[in-house]
Amino acid sequence: MSNTQLFENKTIVITGGTGSLGKILVRRILDGKRGLPKKLIIFSRDEGKQHDMRLEYHHKNAATDEVIYSNFRRVLEFRIGDVRDYASVCSVLKYADIVINAAAIKQVPTCEYFPYQAVKTNIEGAQNIVRAISEHKLPVETVVAVSTDKACKPVNVMGMSKAIQERVFITANIDNAQTRFICVRYGNVVASRGSVIPLFLAQIENGGPLTITTKEMTRFILYLEKAVDTIFTAIAYAKRGETYIPKVPSVKIIHVAKALIEEKPVKIVYTGIRPGEKIHEVLISDEEVGRSLDRGECYAIKPLLPELQDGSKEKIALSKEYSSLDNPLSLLQTKKLLQSIATQKRRLKESEPIL
Repeated sequence: MSNTQLFENKTIVITGGTGSLGKILVRRILDGKRGLPKKLIIFSRDEGKQHDMRLEYHHKNAATDEVIYSNFRRVLEFRIGDVRDYASVCSVLKYADIVINAAAIKQVPTCEYFPYQAVKTNIEGAQNIVRAISEHKLPVETVVAVSTDKACKPVNVMGMSKAIQERVFITANIDNAQTRFICVRYGNVVASRGSVIPLFLAQIENGGPLTITTKEMTRFILYLEKAVDTIFTAIAYAKRGETYIPKVPSVKIIHVAKALIEEKPVKIVYTGIRPGEKIHEVLISDEEVGRSLDRGECYAIKPLLPELQDGSKEKIALSKEYSSLDNPLSLLQTKKLLQSIATQKRRLKESEPIL
């Protein structure tokens, strides 16, 4: 599939589309570099976030009648609904060509204290999408599940529910020959909701202390633009049932903290591991290494189920699991990475097109 015509005349649905990822997806899809969609639908349950996002993209400072009443005539459309609600999922997917499932309960401690709420959104929500497509024979071409490194060798509810979500979507390929179900899996996104960096910056601004759970902690790190690139690459090239993993650096969280503190008189306090937290994250497990392929800036994990094997004999890309513990950046390298990301963010904001 041509990357330059990826979205041309397509109807795209983003579930949970008012989050950090959703906002970047909307901007990147509407910039026209991959073709102009016929319709881009933001499907979520938070009317307040939808209202703010609608005003932002319509460049209005205050709400007026035409902002909401012309909603369904615009390329960018907002629909209230919830992936937990089967009827509303059926309704929004009725004319979809591409579905990007970004709806999630993703805060690790929240999932630990309210595990069934994570199940309802992260697993039952995924099943509602599959069920709607299957039972109503909807003409959806591609469904992308947005997953997380925590789904690999999961030890917390968030990771467990996301791991099952991956399997729900991958298995859906067996009974839905008309639809390609694929996944993307990546690590911590800089400055996204729940990211540690906004917390660190707020603590530094308040004079400290800056809190870290443990000195040994490492994480994969990427900017939202890279997360979106991975989704677009998967949509363009992934085969049915494959999971795409971006090749990204890992960092020591203590180095992130020191890079942000610089010379400021801010103390670092260690608070201990939070409920369900890992010290290191893994993006590709030992069990998945034998199914991992090199796809340029990404790895691809082939599906486990034999019914989804295509018989191709591509060279295995890895000899051991892909862990954040391996080769984390030095303090100097971490500083340069964060500076580069901050520069990219400023440039993108300055060049952001009028939509």
